[in-house]
Amino acid sequence: MTQLPRLLAAAGILAVFTASTSAKVERVVEKSFQVDPGVHLTVSTSGGEIRVDPLAGNTVHVTAREHIRASSDADADLVLQKLNLVIEQHGSEVVASASFKDDGNFHFGSWPPVEVDFIVTVPPSASVDLKTSGGDVAVGDLDGAVLARTSGGEIKLGKMGGEVDATTSGGNVELASAQERVKLSTSGGTISTGRLGGPAELRTSGGDIRIEAAADTVRAHTSGGDVRAMFEGPLKGDSSLSTSGGDIRATVGQGAGFHLAASTSGGDVRADGLTITIDHGGIGKSSLSGDVNGGGPLLELRTSGGDVNVVSRKAGA
Repeated sequence: MTQLPRLLAAAGILAVFTASTSAKVERVVEKSFQVDPGVHLTVSTSGGEIRVDPLAGNTVHVTAREHIRASSDADADLVLQKLNLVIEQHGSEVVASASFKDDGNFHFGSWPPVEVDFIVTVPPSASVDLKTSGGDVAVGDLDGAVLARTSGGEIKLGKMGGEVDATTSGGNVELASAQERVKLSTSGGTISTGRLGGPAELRTSGGDIRIEAAADTVRAHTSGGDVRAMFEGPLKGDSSLSTSGGDIRATVGQGAGFHLAASTSGGDVRADGLTITIDHGGIGKSSLSGDVNGGGPLLELRTSGGDVNVVSRKAGA
């Protein structure tokens, strides 16, 4: 066989292999559990999505959707022999997990050959611990604490009554609101929140940070976007907003007292509607520091590549 026919034959075999492995078979597994108030849900999956929704009552319902790369039901059955799917209850905890047994060999194409999405309904009082290596995480309105991790998807959270700790390496993070402490981070997306009732720490390496309202301290940093935050009422403690590549806009209450320390390496500092005793720099310059309304907690605003704008919000606005 000459070189060309050999190449054509190899290409044909590869095409057939790719077509067979790209086909998908779907299976669904469902289980329900009767639980007491305050149940804790733990979910982990490799490559799948996780969605948790509140539902009144005392039942946790788990749906596992298996997406199997197989050309037939028989091939899917063979793949599922290596899938470790666990859906069970241990006292006040419900556990749902999916992991695939790795044979240690070299794997061509996507791996593992099955991805499992979990869709779960829980009582609104539940707390959750969620982890996936390659999918999105979505959580509806819950009163309990939320711990969420994904290596390659977005995180979308509703109105949270407990503490929130959410991290993704490759997507946006969205939080409707939270009453307690919040920690949000992403390596490649935007962070946006509604009202934050407790202390907040927000960090991204590649997007904007937007905070609709903050009632407590905020520490927010991005390496590649703008930062916007509105503070409700008096500042409760030291806060900082910083970026290496964008603008900063902080909105404060009309009568809020704090010490302002604002600086930029690539723009101007503006302060609109503030009563400030300047001790360094000035409005329209690259730095401005001083006491606002007699002073108070520190509000530090820093950017290396944009403008800083501090705005006073009128009462009732």
